[in-house]
Amino acid sequence: MYRSGAVMAWNVFRFCTALRGLGSIMILLVLGVVGVSYYAVVLSIYGPALTSGGLDSFISLAVLLIFHALLVMLLWSYFSVVLTDPGGVPPNYRPLVDEERGDVDHLTGSEFTQLTTPEPTNTRIRYCRKCNHVKPPRCHHCSVCGRCVLKMDHHCVWVVNCVGALNYKYFLLFLFYTLLETTLVTMSLLPYFLAFFSDGEIAGSPSTLATTFLAFVLNLAFALSVFGFLIMHATLVSGNTTTIEAYEKKTSPKWRYDLGRKRNFEQVFGTVERYWFIPAYSEEDLRRMPALQGLEYPSKPDLDSEES
Repeated sequence: MYRSGAVMAWNVFRFCTALRGLGSIMILLVLGVVGVSYYAVVLSIYGPALTSGGLDSFISLAVLLIFHALLVMLLWSYFSVVLTDPGGVPPNYRPLVDEERGDVDHLTGSEFTQLTTPEPTNTRIRYCRKCNHVKPPRCHHCSVCGRCVLKMDHHCVWVVNCVGALNYKYFLLFLFYTLLETTLVTMSLLPYFLAFFSDGEIAGSPSTLATTFLAFVLNLAFALSVFGFLIMHATLVSGNTTTIEAYEKKTSPKWRYDLGRKRNFEQVFGTVERYWFIPAYSEEDLRRMPALQGLEYPSKPDLDSEES
């Protein structure tokens, strides 16, 4: 039994090390897909068509304007996820109450002292034995990052980062703009893709034709996969939960952090509408919404009273 456990731990360690090693490779892969799409749409087809005149020029201009606008938002959101710390536990963090369990009795200093014993018995305090510190509500340990992450959703190899409290909105916007951009590219290249299967002669060099074909296939694949992923996360946001929490509470019909769809949405995107579609928050929301800082979360008063 011990040997099998040790082998499993070693396999997990090697898997986490491999994920960390992907790093810049995944970023280069994302930029590579963007580059192929840009070459096919802008440089090969719709850019040159601007000078053709008539309706073709108008359509090309519209496609190029939308393409570049979505590309800016996609890259802004993407690098916001990559470069933003998802949220770590502050040094010497000490909660006043066990918020996740709905307790109203304040925690005492002696209860925190008991956590240093080899076999802690205090179940009122969530404690990470790997990081050796108290875990805030909705916080989980990431084996890839090697630390606890506030409101951790998952570790994403595509953004080379954990998705947590401080960058979850940026991740969702990245998915949203990726879906719009890949759908636009797919629809824009569809007539040229279908031309490959016609009997007529296709204009263009072999490299241009190959790039167009590759760009269509890649964008169609990403559009379909991201669509399903975005639907899943939209469901999670509507219930104010994360991927990890959805798995943990699948046997529980009640969820204390479900505040209703509107407030659940605001817990991720904020209350100021003009900031909903950009990877940033208003100073007002950051000041008055503790959930955006990842340490405190409003919950249903009725569930708190039932379980306290």
